Amino acid sequence: MASMPVTVDRAEKFEKVCGILNRFARRPSGLIPILQAIQHEYLYLPEEILTYVATSLDVPPARVFGVATFYAHFALEPKGKHVIRICDGTACHVKQSLPVLEALHAALGTSEKSKTTADMLFTVETVACLGACGLAPVIVIDEQVYGQVTPERAVGLLKEIKAQEALLATSSAPLAEQLSAEECHD
Repeated sequence: MASMPVTVDRAEKFEKVCGILNRFARRPSGLIPILQAIQHEYLYLPEEILTYVATSLDVPPARVFGVATFYAHFALEPKGKHVIRICDGTACHVKQSLPVLEALHAALGTSEKSKTTADMLFTVETVACLGACGLAPVIVIDEQVYGQVTPERAVGLLKEIKAQEALLATSSAPLAEQLSAEECHD
């Protein structure tokens, strides 16, 4: 019985992938948008799903893994709910992006080797360039660009996100309790 939830989760995982593959008519020429859709669904590209995609598209697994590893946009490891990208290009580096990175790692308990928090809330990544050199140092949090960031401002942004997450957690708890109570009365 203990293995039952794993089986259900695995079946659901592949059911979602099948839906994505069907949306793109299982055409090998749609590999990149298929991988984008899968990553959007799971927040990364699990290895077993990449193998399944290769089999489903009738292409060599090396081709699928090659595309997944070539493009920096794709992730082969799980990422947190909030992805923080810190530019370490020349302009940002000169304008002190490393102290911002260090402050974020210290505040989150992450590192260059362990980029995602244990609670899967944050992932911290460095990128070569974000294309906003005039705003250096720059960070992007969930596609929102922040310029001229100091270590203190970066930690302040983290506190704001954590406060929003706490608010979401407390506001959704009563709703879940209400739904459970309604199910009992049906």
